[in-house]
Amino acid sequence: MEKTLALIGSKWKVLILRELSSGLKRFGELHRGMGGISQKMLTQQLRQMEADGLVRRRAYAEVPPRVEYSLTATGRSLEPVLAAVAQWGQRYLDTQGHPERSGENPA
Repeated sequence: MEKTLALIGSKWKVLILRELSSGLKRFGELHRGMGGISQKMLTQQLRQMEADGLVRRRAYAEVPPRVEYSLTATGRSLEPVLAAVAQWGQRYLDTQGHPERSGENPA
């Protein structure tokens, strides 16, 4: 569990995996799809995920430069894990995440 969290434990990495699960994306598409992340942070996270073997980066020798990102087979193998986490989160929200539904008073 520790290794998995080390690889995908940041908020941004999980969102990058979510964005790339639908297929190949250019940097700008990723950036727009993940509102709130700076270009610098996105670049750092993508580089780390590439070094970890989760993301593939393909640069084309064009002007202007074109760079595309996709999940590797290892990155794709995380999709069921992320789906399970998403399902758990939804169940949590449905039961305990809304104080008015669980009988608790909001803080």
